[in-house]
Amino acid sequence: MPARRWDLRSRVRDTVDALEHIVGGMATAVMAVAMLPWLAITALLSVVGVGLFLAPTALRMVRVVADRERARLSRWGYDIVGPEPVSTSLIAALRDPAVRKELGWLLWHGTAGLVLSLAGMSLPLWVVTDLTFVLWWRLLPAGEAADTLDIVAVNDTSDAIWVSAMGVGWGVAAVFVLPLLARLQAWPGRQLLSPAPGTDLAVRVARLAATRAAALEAHATELRRIERALHDGTQNRLLAVNVLLGAARRALARDPATADEILARAQDSAEQALAELRDVVRSILPPVLTNRSLPDALTALAASCPVPCRIDADLPDRFAASVEATAYFAVAEALTNIAKHSGAANAVVSLGRHEDMLVVEVVDDGHGGADERGGSGLAGIRHRVEAHDGTFTLTSPVGGPTRMTVSLPCGL
Repeated sequence: MPARRWDLRSRVRDTVDALEHIVGGMATAVMAVAMLPWLAITALLSVVGVGLFLAPTALRMVRVVADRERARLSRWGYDIVGPEPVSTSLIAALRDPAVRKELGWLLWHGTAGLVLSLAGMSLPLWVVTDLTFVLWWRLLPAGEAADTLDIVAVNDTSDAIWVSAMGVGWGVAAVFVLPLLARLQAWPGRQLLSPAPGTDLAVRVARLAATRAAALEAHATELRRIERALHDGTQNRLLAVNVLLGAARRALARDPATADEILARAQDSAEQALAELRDVVRSILPPVLTNRSLPDALTALAASCPVPCRIDADLPDRFAASVEATAYFAVAEALTNIAKHSGAANAVVSLGRHEDMLVVEVVDDGHGGADERGGSGLAGIRHRVEAHDGTFTLTSPVGGPTRMTVSLPCGL
């Protein structure tokens, strides 16, 4: 039963995301529709020579619309890098493969893409209209009450209930159809607006260089943290044990009672040093992740948080140990900040897999105002995440709520 609940929640979330992208695609489709007459007029005027002067400007406007679509698609998946600016020479611009692909995309997106957007936006309206029909159908003029598609004529309450049942069916259809429409709407843009393989490779090399630098920085930061923990904690405890043992040895012959008291203090210091050493070891790679899943480990972490915290997890698989450890430490740092600084009454940690990314989201209802530059450990989370080629975003307006989102490659 719990697996079905999580699956339904994941489907609803995917449906809402798909509707958001369809609405965004509708905006670029309207822009594409506005460009089509301009291109047609420019082409016709080119026959008499006037359009040749307008063509470069028209192609640059096509690039503007295409870049808007690239930005929209990049927010939904991998980044799509735009090509070089359009040449001022008409012949050179038309010879550019990127320009020709953009023209093809514009024609498709301004026609079929617009139809897909209208269909995707109409389906939720049908759901709401038919689902609530039983509440307001009596307000319609007599003889004009019918469902959205005017299939069922409504004359009494039983007919209205039947229309509301159709709304439930539309809702089920929307859950399955909207993600498909969103992918179908985006597919031509991903195919035609993506950069040439060489460009993509150059971007990847630059990202790998940045990721490597972030990994080295995160590694150095982690070594410094471990060194401080050992130097300021465990080393001082062991030094105290050594001093106490020396004092006990000197007092053993002349005052056995004092020696016994000193040995007890030395034992306490040794136990504290051992506990601190365990904490350092756990901070490197928590053993709980070896014996239990990431949701179970975070549930135990949330149970020890002073602020009531709920874990919402939809993770059918295990991930690479380094990925799970990074997610664990990110949540641990976030919950520590919530307990110390947020003034929140509740917090929610959500885990899910979106395509090939592990997405972790921590939300609290505190007073907000969290800042990476405030020394709260958020910069450390960013370094850990970027070292795994992941992304870290933080939204914390004054007054709240605070939302931290971490996306990590699954590593499967």
